Amino acid sequence: MPADVADPVGTAEPVSTATLTSGDGGAGGQRRRRRHDLLVAAGPLLRRPGFVLAGLFVVFVIVSGLAPGLFTSYKPSATSPTDKLKGPSLHHLFGTDELGRDLFSRVLHGSTLTIKATGGAVLIAIVAGLAIGVVAGFFGGWVDSLLMRIVDILLAIPALLMALVIVTALGFGLLPIAIAVGTTITPTFARTTRAEVLRVKEQPYVEAARTGGASWGRVLVRHILPNSWGPVSVLAVLDFGTAVLVISSLSFLGFGTPPPAAEWGTLISNGRNFLITSPWLSLLPGLFVALVVFSLNHVARTLEEMQR
Repeated sequence: MPADVADPVGTAEPVSTATLTSGDGGAGGQRRRRRHDLLVAAGPLLRRPGFVLAGLFVVFVIVSGLAPGLFTSYKPSATSPTDKLKGPSLHHLFGTDELGRDLFSRVLHGSTLTIKATGGAVLIAIVAGLAIGVVAGFFGGWVDSLLMRIVDILLAIPALLMALVIVTALGFGLLPIAIAVGTTITPTFARTTRAEVLRVKEQPYVEAARTGGASWGRVLVRHILPNSWGPVSVLAVLDFGTAVLVISSLSFLGFGTPPPAAEWGTLISNGRNFLITSPWLSLLPGLFVALVVFSLNHVARTLEEMQR
């Protein structure tokens, strides 16, 4: 073969692995790629034992709140005078109260009320805080100054005191507590969102989008909001623990759902009369609430570290 004649085999373009697997694309290939990307992203988190334990406990609390019957066969209001004030055992993990009711069952069923109130409070805070923060950071000027001065005033008032005032005005119950607690944690969402909007608004890709003819509304939806969500999502997890603590405090003071509902704060309050003879009535529900708050805080702090 002459030297100047190209070898058709030698000059054939090599087939890449991506080319061979691209025919396997479609919905199935995309799902596999998503699973792979998810595993890669979750890998650093799964290598942290503290985060895994905290996350599993939070999942347990949420599942037990939504379906407490999966973890206990006792009804929270079922009384048994012969079993009153019994200590923790295999039959009653948290013991029984003064009416013979299973305390572990009451704690799990109390999760339902607390999770609903906490979820509502955080949802209110996210919606209101995002709205205030986006408007303040996006428009700036006198609008920013006015909204931030209002936020400063709200931050200067102790959260529990503000919640007490709102609950007293609205009345007792699940919805008033959610509104009260949501109002108290809204200022932190507003400040965090404003700071992130101000940071993202100055990024080169925002200026490039505006230069390319994109409207401010499109830039806000497509660029500013998605890139500002990271710290806000971490704050949502952190404030979930704060909301649990405030809601339990309000229930402890008697502003929660009236008896015989079993809220965490109410259970702790009811056990105060038996601290000497039956300390588990207040101690175990209190430890349960503390573990929930510590777990949520640890999850939030870990997520914050991973975003740096």
